[in-house]
Amino acid sequence: MPRVRVGVDVGGTFTDIVVFDGGLRVLKVLTTPKRPVEGVMNGLSRALGTLEGVEVLVHATTIGTNLFLGQVGLQAPRIALFVNEGFRDIVEIGRQNRPSLYNPLYRRPKPLVPRDLRIGVRGRIGPDGVEIERLDVDAVREWAARLCREGVRVYAVSFLHSHRNPLHEKMAAQAVGEACPGAYVVTGHEVDPQPMEYERTSTTVVNAVLKPILSTYLQELHRQLRDRGFKGVLLVMQSNGGVAGVEEAVGRPAAFIESGPSAGAVAVAYFSRLQRVDRALGFDMGGTTAKASSIIDGEPEVVDTYEVGGRVHMGRLIRGSGYPVRYPHIDLAEVSAGGGTIAWVDPGGALQVGPMSAGADPGPACYGLGGSKPTVTDANLILGRLPDVLAGGLRLSRRLAEDAVKGRVAEPMGLDVVEAAWAIVRIANAIMSRALRLVSLERGRDPRGFTMYAFGGAGPLHAAELAEEMGVSRVIIPPFPGVFSALGLLVADYKHSLHAPVARPASSVSQDELDRVFEKLRERADEVLARESVPPERRIYSMMLDMRYWGQAYPLRVPYRGSLDDAVREFHRLHAERYGFASPEEPVEVDVARLEAVGLTEKPVLQKPVGAGEPAPRRAREVFFEEGWLETPLYRYEDLAPGYRLEGPAVVEAPDSTILLPPGWAGVVDGYGALVMERR
Repeated sequence: MPRVRVGVDVGGTFTDIVVFDGGLRVLKVLTTPKRPVEGVMNGLSRALGTLEGVEVLVHATTIGTNLFLGQVGLQAPRIALFVNEGFRDIVEIGRQNRPSLYNPLYRRPKPLVPRDLRIGVRGRIGPDGVEIERLDVDAVREWAARLCREGVRVYAVSFLHSHRNPLHEKMAAQAVGEACPGAYVVTGHEVDPQPMEYERTSTTVVNAVLKPILSTYLQELHRQLRDRGFKGVLLVMQSNGGVAGVEEAVGRPAAFIESGPSAGAVAVAYFSRLQRVDRALGFDMGGTTAKASSIIDGEPEVVDTYEVGGRVHMGRLIRGSGYPVRYPHIDLAEVSAGGGTIAWVDPGGALQVGPMSAGADPGPACYGLGGSKPTVTDANLILGRLPDVLAGGLRLSRRLAEDAVKGRVAEPMGLDVVEAAWAIVRIANAIMSRALRLVSLERGRDPRGFTMYAFGGAGPLHAAELAEEMGVSRVIIPPFPGVFSALGLLVADYKHSLHAPVARPASSVSQDELDRVFEKLRERADEVLARESVPPERRIYSMMLDMRYWGQAYPLRVPYRGSLDDAVREFHRLHAERYGFASPEEPVEVDVARLEAVGLTEKPVLQKPVGAGEPAPRRAREVFFEEGWLETPLYRYEDLAPGYRLEGPAVVEAPDSTILLPPGWAGVVDGYGALVMERR
């Protein structure tokens, strides 16, 4: 019996499922936002029936983000925060970043913990980890008992310098557990043992908000999977591009917030290595948003801090507008432009696209599920770019699409329906190009030297036109583009980032001492990977040091290869490269020792089904391009054999997506089943 691996990616509009059992099978079903487990189980039933033979199920979900932002009808739980006396306002004061510098009406995001639930208690650990004042454990216990009677079941504990000595946090957590049995308790030293108390406290609070939500969801999902015969391993995608077990997800839920988008970037990285593409742009357009990423030498870019619930402007996360979470995550630019994004006319008579989305319920007007507002999908249907039946068997109504566009866009603007639909598509493309610019031009990289990978249910439909706008001459549509992120779940490795504080001048740290720090980190990593059944021969470790000149606020990350002296020299070199100068005479401080542990997973071997040698178009239809209406041949993706060449204009209808080749573009199918498109 073949080993079966399954990837499930729950998006805002569709739930994508990929099954690998020697071959690949894919399925798209509508997401059920208010009952996310129901949509997953419905999709698995259609894709597999029984789950008895499934060895591994890898899951990506936006439930953390959606619930955090209140988008699925559930509220964040009431939580209490224990801090040192005099520090109860730390989550409100923050870093005083002003995302809108010249806006006198700007209001900071509301703290996740109201002031009456932020409790300051006596006790202090010094910056060297030495206890200065004993913790008032009785006060912690009394407050927890009182709050428990008031219905508070989630507690965050974040004390000063707990990364150096977690004694007080451990004592407080134990006291809370005794006073409020069954409560969720999250401590700073467990979720973010690093310097800087505000970032550590914010990370602790966000984890506390998400912990009951994600743990309840995963427990319910696991229970229903077991009821259907699942006896395998359930894994969850992390924001850093690696997978981890459920235990890790429940312990650090904030590390899994961007799991779905990260899976897409991992899939691009995997394919770029297979196809020997050194510089790639990932473009993922789904039903709600579009996301862009950059992949250099087969690796996605990763950053250390992310702001949950932050506002996005022109694809850029506005710093200071959300709640900092200090976990590694793949660097993504995201804009509110997807297939379900709503078009509307503002009071000044200008056409706008987004940020509102019709989502899966009720969805675009053409779905016939009760939606009446025009969306990007409705516009594409009017322009002849979409088939009558969408992925998953959903039948589309051109009449409903035309009615929505006519009544809410065309007539108010004095346009005919086709002109209005074309305007909607062009504005959506302009919005999405911002995300691509952010990960290329604004990083100092010329996009003309990149290859674009376009995926998601709507990505291949817009890819060529976006590439022309960006000056990109080569676009690759991977196999199964509509569920490509779910495929990324099956090629992701286990990945864990561990760290330990050092916080001392490099001159006072001995080589033996540093080696012992990394030895302990490796022991912890081995414990985690062993729980996840990763054999020793499939484990890879990378060591790094966060270093800075004495008195600097923020460190640089330096590879550590077993020699502290070499690391100091590398720090000076990197500092000169980054900031234009180095000061070898200045003392260097070692802030944090870091270890990244990777457990290699087995990757599916992708094989393209053999199609006809010279497939004839199934038929042709009128499709609207910049040149106007053109008779355009229609092909089925399943019929295209490796080596077959297409000339634009053409439409390729895949089971999970639709690919558009405008005039002036040509495409050839490679040995992996990808359609490689180039401008002529």
